[in-house]
Amino acid sequence: MAAGSGSDAIPDRVLTVPNAISAARLVLIAIFLFQLLVLRADGWAVATLMLSGASDWADGKLARVLGQSSRLGALLDPAIDRIYMAAVPIAFGLRDLVPWWIVAAVLGRDALLAVTLPVLRGRGLTALPVTYIGKAGTFALMSAFPLILLGGFDAQWSRVVLAFGWAFLIWGLGMYLWALVLYLAQVTLVVRRLPKVARDAAGVADG
Repeated sequence: MAAGSGSDAIPDRVLTVPNAISAARLVLIAIFLFQLLVLRADGWAVATLMLSGASDWADGKLARVLGQSSRLGALLDPAIDRIYMAAVPIAFGLRDLVPWWIVAAVLGRDALLAVTLPVLRGRGLTALPVTYIGKAGTFALMSAFPLILLGGFDAQWSRVVLAFGWAFLIWGLGMYLWALVLYLAQVTLVVRRLPKVARDAAGVADG
């Protein structure tokens, strides 16, 4: 479990290569939405999604290799992941590429996670450990969306790609929701075992 004081060990830097890549990822999400919903340029939208996925891997890798981890990066990277996991499913729903119940399941899962944050902070924690199944589910969903988009082309190979895309989507959604169950179980343990953090008059946690 990550205690609130753990972030003090992370350098407070802004101008780093990983942070620049994270900012570029945010721009790529906006470009993707314009390509998919306005231009209806599905080929370019697929390329943008693939570039966004590659940059997601690159910023974390470079942060470790270059020794450029930062407090901003620790906040920015997961925040952009959440924006991605909200914007892309909604865009696919608007284009009728996936049913809205899948969109609701993805958004509902992340909304429930957000609701637990005040509970954790009230007990001196900023987050809980990320589970492998949660990472695998996110990876599967991020892979599924460009595959489903590629599967919409009028070609024989696109049918195979579409089948793989839906397999990744179903598999990823299952893991994504199971990770939520595990996370809520952890939150329940935190509530039962850790007392609330006392706060002074200024609203700052005491200890």
